[in-house]
Amino acid sequence: MSNDTRSDRLRLRAIAFDTMRARGLDPDFSQAELAEAAAIGPPATSPAPARDLRRLPWCSIDNDDSRDLDQLSASEALKGGDVRVLVAIADVDAAVPRGSTLDRHAAVNTTSVYTPGVIFPMLPERLSTDLTSLNEHEDRLAVVTEIVVSSDGALKTSEVYPAVVRNQAKLAYNAVGAWLIGGGPLPPAAANVRGMDEQLRMQDRVAQSLSEARHRTGALDFETIEVEHVFDGDTLRDVQAQRKNRAKALIENLMIAANGVTARFLDARGFPSLRRVVKSPERWERIRNLAEEMGEKLPPEPDSIALSALLARRRQQDPDTFPDFSRSIIQLLGSGEYVVDPPGTEPFLVPLAIPSIAGPSALATVMLMASRDPGRIGTWFIALTVAMAATTVLLALADRLQRWLGERAVLAFERLMGLVLTALAVEMLLTGVRSFVGELGK
Repeated sequence: MSNDTRSDRLRLRAIAFDTMRARGLDPDFSQAELAEAAAIGPPATSPAPARDLRRLPWCSIDNDDSRDLDQLSASEALKGGDVRVLVAIADVDAAVPRGSTLDRHAAVNTTSVYTPGVIFPMLPERLSTDLTSLNEHEDRLAVVTEIVVSSDGALKTSEVYPAVVRNQAKLAYNAVGAWLIGGGPLPPAAANVRGMDEQLRMQDRVAQSLSEARHRTGALDFETIEVEHVFDGDTLRDVQAQRKNRAKALIENLMIAANGVTARFLDARGFPSLRRVVKSPERWERIRNLAEEMGEKLPPEPDSIALSALLARRRQQDPDTFPDFSRSIIQLLGSGEYVVDPPGTEPFLVPLAIPSIAGPSALATVMLMASRDPGRIGTWFIALTVAMAATTVLLALADRLQRWLGERAVLAFERLMGLVLTALAVEMLLTGVRSFVGELGK
């Protein structure tokens, strides 16, 4: 029998502190860090240069007891069945000076850590639950990812920008999830905001279409049983199983889309991003054997689309055992790893060569023609000047062009013009080689 007279919560708390230190994380805030947090005033919330989006029907959906609200979502119906979805992430950087003691503490832990006995916030509570939390009916600075999604879940256009937002309704997963499937009433906080019911249904429809689109391209959808520790004061009374609900899936799908947009935003501006990936399944043959035991077949080589389809069938055929099947597949896939994704890794990506009337491709074309017909040097000089002027105008209008054309069209132009530029370079190289060989033969 244990002689430990501490409460359940205190014992779990002690285990959590020891684990944090063992993993090289910092569970405590120093007096200097707490003093720095106390001295920080409310961050400025004037719209300029951020956009003023306080009028939008923003809502937060999180755990029932969450006090550190870091994301909001809103949506707007557009013509043709498209929907504009906006995800706002709390702009913590606006309140914490770079290089400060709080900034260095956050750099060590990198995230808030949640355990049954205690929560280790990345920043002191004055910041994490107040000044930088997207609290209900408070104006806050945020970084907004705006996405236009078609009815089939395709991402048509996207933007990332700073904004001032205002949480209109603080909602919880359990209540919203039950309402979405007809198992409960609309939460009072949502009922008090005009149109919030349709807002939630619209976000849910978009989230489902985004999920379906990802699965068509091979996204893997697992389900694992999470647990909730139920306390009565400081006594642990129960450990209850929790499964995903509709509201959690809503937020997850919107965040996945926003993360993808953010990664492409960073890449387009020459910044690397940090991603957690499984490069290749470690035990694909064993995954195939497991599928065969259930009367299913997978191809000899790793295939995410085939595996995604298998997971979808198993979820539908046997939902009760699907969490166990998910766990087995996850273990066989192997652990993920964090990798730095450097910018500009796609071949033939030449942003300046958009559209085809200007950019490196046009400049290279003019240079090639000048070398072939030097007698018209005046004409080629004018052509080169026009090409450079067009390039300057296009660079100045780059953001507007991207919004108008859409990401897919821009990416297609990038690749096409990159190929044109490469073809011209090869042509110039071969011409030079022929000239050189011809001179040698004289």
